[in-house]
Amino acid sequence: MSVEQVIALVSALTLAILSPGPAMIATVQTAFAHGRGRALPYALGLAAGASLWCIFALAGLAVVFRLHPQLFVTMKIFGGCYLLWFAWGLWRASTQPLPDAASGTKRGFRSGIALNLSNPKPALFYAALILSVFPEPLAPQRQALIYAICLATELFWYASVAVLMSTAAMRRRYFGAKFWIDRAAAVAMTLLGLMLIVKH
Repeated sequence: MSVEQVIALVSALTLAILSPGPAMIATVQTAFAHGRGRALPYALGLAAGASLWCIFALAGLAVVFRLHPQLFVTMKIFGGCYLLWFAWGLWRASTQPLPDAASGTKRGFRSGIALNLSNPKPALFYAALILSVFPEPLAPQRQALIYAICLATELFWYASVAVLMSTAAMRRRYFGAKFWIDRAAAVAMTLLGLMLIVKH
C-alpha cells in the first residue's frame, strides 16, 4: 500500500465525513445540547457504525470479484457514477440550510451505531471509494489494513467534532464553513468518480 493511496483514502473519507449530513448534524447538536460527556460516546458509536459499512463493502467486493471477475469493470463504472451523483448532491446542498438531525432523544454509543446502520448508502460509497483508490484485487491483510485506516479516520473526526463543537464559538465557524466544506467535497468526489470510470 503506497503513501499516495493512504492519503487519497483518508482525504476522500475525511471530506465525506465532514460534509454535513444526518450523522454529523446529530453529533454537532448533541455536543451543543448535552456537552462532550454525552456527545463523545454518541460520536464514537456513529464512527463505529459507519466503519461497519466498510467491512460490508470489503467483504462483498471480495466475494463478488472472486466469483465473477467480469463484474469488476461494471462495479467500477457504477461506483464512479455514484460518486458523481454524490458530488452533485453535495454541490447543490452547499447553498441550502442544514437539515434537521435524526429524530430521537437518546444519545449513546449504541444509538450512534444504530443511526449510521440505518442508512445503507455508506456501503456503496465505501465500495466506490475503495475501488477508486485500490483498483487491484485485495488480499485479506490489505483489507484489514484498509478497515483499520477507515475506522481510525471515522473515530478521529467524529470524536474531534464532538469535542470541538462543545464550545459555542465553534458553532458559528462550522455553520459558516458549510458552503466551502460541501464544495470541496463535491470537487474531490467528482475527480474520484471520473478517475474510477476512465481508469482501467
